[in-house]
Amino acid sequence: MFNDIGPLELVTLVVLAVLVFGPDKLPKVIQDVMRTVRKIREFSESAKQDIRQELGPEFKDFEFEDLNPKTFIRKQLDNDELGLKEIRNGFDLKKEMAEVTDAVHGRDADSATTAASGSSGGGLDMTKKPEKPEDDRPPFDADAT
Repeated sequence: MFNDIGPLELVTLVVLAVLVFGPDKLPKVIQDVMRTVRKIREFSESAKQDIRQELGPEFKDFEFEDLNPKTFIRKQLDNDELGLKEIRNGFDLKKEMAEVTDAVHGRDADSATTAASGSSGGGLDMTKKPEKPEDDRPPFDADAT
C-alpha cells in the first residue's frame, strides 16, 4: 500500500503525528487507525466471499484483480485456446517493416540489398524537390471576392 514512501517521508510523517497528536495520545490514535483498517479489510474480504458464493461454483477461481483491464487483456492474450501465441510468434516486425519500406521505394525484396549498397533500384524518387511556380501571383478565386 505504501510502497512508494521513502525513509525521509516516513520520518516526516512520524514527526508530524507526534506534533499533531502529542506523545501521550499517539499510541491510542495508532490503535484506533489499525482497528479501522482491520475492519475495512474484514468487510472487503466478506464482500468478496459473498460475491463468490452468489456467482456459484463455476466462478470459485475468480479473482477480483482480473477485473483490471490490463490484467484481463494480458490473461486473455496468454490463453492457449485462442491460438494467439502462434500468431504473435509468427509475426516478425522487422521483416514486415522492411517489406513495407521496399514497397514504398518500389524495390523488390531481392534488390533491397543492392539498394542498401548505393544503387537506386529504378523505383520512384522520394526526394523532395521544390516545385517551380508558373506564376508569382497568388491564385485568384472569383467566389471569394
